[in-house]
Amino acid sequence: MTNLPKSISFIRMIHAQAIRARQKLVDRLPVTGEILRGSLLHRTVRPHGPKCAKCASGEGHPLNVLTVTYPGGRTRQFSLRPELVPQVRHWLENYKNLREALEEICELNHHLLRREETPGDEDAPRHHRR
Repeated sequence: MTNLPKSISFIRMIHAQAIRARQKLVDRLPVTGEILRGSLLHRTVRPHGPKCAKCASGEGHPLNVLTVTYPGGRTRQFSLRPELVPQVRHWLENYKNLREALEEICELNHHLLRREETPGDEDAPRHHRR
């Protein structure tokens, strides 16, 4: 395998591709306040009272809960009315998509920050490289 130095135009092309890919991701970001971090859980609560027929039968009461973990391991749970569940799912999906896009953007930015060797720069001190 031949080790050919990369041409400046090739390096610029790769750089331009990374910038275009990054812009594509930025354009896809949900520009909205409708994001939510956490997990949606479906739980059954029982027994809540001795005279409840549902609890006495073992059926219990279905409940949707948003669980959020905070730094230090503290967890908070929010009970949700059934009509809010689709909205919460959508907001959780927005958060997931935003987080994934941000990770990809960061990877592209890491790539853009790396110094590529250009022909003729191999012997130059690092601070003189282009």
